[in-house]
Amino acid sequence: MYLSRFLSLHALWVTVSSVMQHYPSVWGHYDVCKTQIYTEEGKVWDYMACQPEARDMIKYVKVTLDPPDITCGDPPETFCAMGNPYMCNNECDASTQELAHPPELMFDLEGRHPSTFWQSTTWKDYPKPLHVNITLSWNKTIELTDNIVITFESGRPDQMILEKSLDYGRTWQPYQYYATDCLDAFHMDPKSVRDLSQHTVLEIICTEEYSTGYMTNSKIIHFEIKDRFAFFAGPRLHNMASLYGQLDTTKKLRDFFTITDLRIRLLRPATGEIYVDEQHLARYFYAISDIRVYGRCKCNLHATGCKEENKRLLCECEHNTTGPDCGKCKKNYQGRPWSPGSYLPIPKGTANICIPSISSIGTNVCDNELLHCQNGGTCINNVRCQCPPAYTGILCEKLRCERDPGGCSRSSGRGLVALGPGLLLLPTLLIAWVLCSC
Repeated sequence: MYLSRFLSLHALWVTVSSVMQHYPSVWGHYDVCKTQIYTEEGKVWDYMACQPEARDMIKYVKVTLDPPDITCGDPPETFCAMGNPYMCNNECDASTQELAHPPELMFDLEGRHPSTFWQSTTWKDYPKPLHVNITLSWNKTIELTDNIVITFESGRPDQMILEKSLDYGRTWQPYQYYATDCLDAFHMDPKSVRDLSQHTVLEIICTEEYSTGYMTNSKIIHFEIKDRFAFFAGPRLHNMASLYGQLDTTKKLRDFFTITDLRIRLLRPATGEIYVDEQHLARYFYAISDIRVYGRCKCNLHATGCKEENKRLLCECEHNTTGPDCGKCKKNYQGRPWSPGSYLPIPKGTANICIPSISSIGTNVCDNELLHCQNGGTCINNVRCQCPPAYTGILCEKLRCERDPGGCSRSSGRGLVALGPGLLLLPTLLIAWVLCSC
């Protein structure tokens, strides 16, 4: 008896697991673009919003320095030790591997001792400013998912600006200002992310939190992505559904976390003092050992995959979309204007798939492989979908009540979209049962 119960429970668990594995969790991972479901008419595709997994984006970055000759070592020069700014017998020499500090050392694997790092020339031309622009380019739209972290080996700069671009470096906007004295450097009152709120999360601030000067134990600068997420998702980001809802309905918020390029503008090296020591200018320079940028390819909620091809990241588009960001409909699938997917309703979202063009009706409108009729519709001879009474459209993708002047109310079927055709019959069956009982 116990064995039979165990086998029955095991069979039930396997069945439930096989069904549930296709669906995102309540937090909205959106890691599946479509799955087959069973209805009274047989198997049909159920489409949903989807996005690639987050990854280490530094693996795909291209770095550019301005001025191009700002890296130390050509010609060789000496600089002061970081732990002792008056011990100035260290050498940077681009022609010797052990003494060179090229830009790629900003991104190599850390954990070794001593750390490897990129280093600029020293401030030998003082009082001329020591300005450096470090541009990180992906040639792809990226959605940031974690804090940007920059680790300095020279002491954190006295003044720095982190900037972003959304158009591949043609225009730039500030992300955050960093300074030992925000009012003096940028005419801004100092703030931290903790001073912001849901209503001011997009405010560009100047922070003094990461500019403590020439201290060996103060190396890291953050741009806080997760703290800004937390205004909507809670302190531990447990309510991602709330965040996704905000991203879906607020374009400015979505754009705030989206980039194609980042630019680190180094404006003044760490001095640790009010005045620059002109007798020891070799102690002033920039050195970066690590930069971390985590995010995902922006695919407009039409893909779960993003591949590297010819040194460029490309979305592996679904939902009959195409383009680097899945930003347009495929040929012969322009039956309605392209639209990005939607995170709403939680947890599966709305796929907003591209549908066949009217001019391509001569080809298959529906089939049993890729073009399943939606919402319980039946494919008739590959030329049309026979839709349930509540639905219309080429692939039964629209609610019929949307055409009515009053729109869709709960009684007109909108509240039943997520239910299978079998469940739609339940009210009728219950009424019949009640009548028969009487």
